[in-house]
Amino acid sequence: MSEKEEFPSEKYEADTVKVEEHVEDDDFVHEEQQFTWRSAIVGSLLGCIVAASNLYLGLKIGWTFGAALWGSIFGFLILKFISRITGTIFGPKENAVCQTAATSAGGLSSGFVTAIPAMYRMGLMGENAVPQDDIPALLLWTASAAFFGMFFAVPLRAHFVINQNLVFPTPRAAAETIKSLHRAGSAAAKDARDSGIAMAFTFIWAMLWAVTGHFIPGLFVDLHILFYFGRAVGSSAIANADKVWQWTFNWDWAFFGAGLMTPGNTVYSFLLGELIAFGIAGPLMTDAGILSGRGGFNPPPMLDSAQSWFLWPGVGVMVFTAFSELGANYKSIFLACKAAVHEFRNSIRKFQKKAIVDGSHLKPTNDPIPTHEQIPTSWWVGGLFISGIWTVLVMRFNFHVPVYATIGAIIISFFLAFVGLQASGETDINPTGAVAKVTQLVFSRIPDPSIQVVQKTNLMCANIAASVCSQSVDMVGDLKTAQLLNASPRAMLWAQLVGSVFAIAIAMPLFLLYTTAYPCVLQEGIKDCPFEAPAVVAWANVCKILTGDGTVPKSSLTLTIVLCALAIVNVVVRVKFLPDSWKPYWINLNALGLGFINPSPAIPVAMAVGWTAGAIWKRFGSNSHQRLMYSVSAGLIAGVGIAGLINAAMTIGGVDGSVVKVGCGWPENDDAVC
Repeated sequence: MSEKEEFPSEKYEADTVKVEEHVEDDDFVHEEQQFTWRSAIVGSLLGCIVAASNLYLGLKIGWTFGAALWGSIFGFLILKFISRITGTIFGPKENAVCQTAATSAGGLSSGFVTAIPAMYRMGLMGENAVPQDDIPALLLWTASAAFFGMFFAVPLRAHFVINQNLVFPTPRAAAETIKSLHRAGSAAAKDARDSGIAMAFTFIWAMLWAVTGHFIPGLFVDLHILFYFGRAVGSSAIANADKVWQWTFNWDWAFFGAGLMTPGNTVYSFLLGELIAFGIAGPLMTDAGILSGRGGFNPPPMLDSAQSWFLWPGVGVMVFTAFSELGANYKSIFLACKAAVHEFRNSIRKFQKKAIVDGSHLKPTNDPIPTHEQIPTSWWVGGLFISGIWTVLVMRFNFHVPVYATIGAIIISFFLAFVGLQASGETDINPTGAVAKVTQLVFSRIPDPSIQVVQKTNLMCANIAASVCSQSVDMVGDLKTAQLLNASPRAMLWAQLVGSVFAIAIAMPLFLLYTTAYPCVLQEGIKDCPFEAPAVVAWANVCKILTGDGTVPKSSLTLTIVLCALAIVNVVVRVKFLPDSWKPYWINLNALGLGFINPSPAIPVAMAVGWTAGAIWKRFGSNSHQRLMYSVSAGLIAGVGIAGLINAAMTIGGVDGSVVKVGCGWPENDDAVC
């Protein structure tokens, strides 16, 4: 997930890692060539499907999901078929290359569901501007975002993958899936076949259901259970929970799938935050005349809504949770920084033709990958330098962001990438939203007389940080999968490069498709929009507040301070004092903060339903759950994403939706009108 979340941290001794985690060559075919063009291209094409899903999910809730499992399983099925036809060898390491390319191609969506739509909403791209007018600038930005974070991540592998040996739940699941698919024997072949069938079936099911919902939304999209129940028993409070506060049940199979593979403490902490903000405190404060209602960002002197009031406590607790995790691991992070500086100094000494300084004491001692398969320092340093210069030029000439601000954002991004990697490695949730808010805070008062330049700088510098965080997490996650499979990091880098080219090619057309079909994504005040775009709204309004166009209520600020302090205490207690057996049940304040920010209660409800269904499945069919859960989850998420594309195309083409007007809820005249 690009806001992703929580598994307890697991650390292993070096000898345990070698015995239990890594692929033994005797168990699998020998692969002379790990990177192949067929695996990179197949993986990239599979990643493009996930890119479509991520744009849909990102505009819905601000979350995105990785393509690792999708690329692992479908990549296996396709490449296994190709290898049989061609009579060539196909093994787990080439499979890892395929899933890495899929991850890269499917992950380049963060800017298009946050900062870029926010700039259009605020009029910063020009009055009445539309994305079709800015294709060159957006394409150049996409190229910058695709490569910069990737090279950023390479030197961080030693710290997060080797020294700390963090869990990285989804990359670990991808590695274990690849191992099981490639083991010899009838059982492994059956697992591969069953995984493919499960993924294909759930993909088709979710896609057909969501497309049907375009025509019958009252039954196939939202069920207004509380409204009809409240009206039946004569309770306006229960009916208003649906009508005003939008506590509906949504047939969103993507979030059922997300709930399946998200830990229970994360799902229910998310639901708890939603319940506090939009189910208990929000309604009570509205009845008391403190808030104006559920959603929106009202200009002074109007009352704040629950969405705007709870935004800052939510952001605060997420940021302080991330930085507290960073502080709890300060020793290993300090060592990683020293190692990175040492590598950089040696690169300069090589250029000067001087003897390099030994830094073996700074390198991980349990790295199983031989030197010739490692990524050379000159590659990532050179790539980082070129992509950094490219980013500065694109920001200056296409978005009018001062050079010093871009350089500052790049420096800050390095440190904030630690936050994203620590959170993702332990919890599987990448807090790009919190990372972006920190950057927005830093760039809230640049010395420029033009408020438009100030606000565009605020958003685009945060966009740099979020993109670096997102791409770094993807790259390090792929390197984790490679570590578990004893695969070459060098091959993973090549796969990321190929996948990034596909990502650049697909990201812009997808963004144009959605914004053409649903102009409400880029314009405020349009009713009945299927995309509330909470991340876009949050980015735009945080920018307005921080640059002087708005204020934070004192009562909201007080709660923010209290929750920030609680976040620090919570991390200290969990890391230092909590028994490992309790950690999976401990409250996740990061997810709680996300519940404060997200104004759509149907999303955590759907995830809770998905997690509960998964728990029941595990209880009565633990073997099938272990083998097929990730396949089912990936199929559901991807199916809804493709259905989103189909529905957008039908909207552009003028195909009428809401044909069957049954069960649509609460129109003013109580007739069923969608």
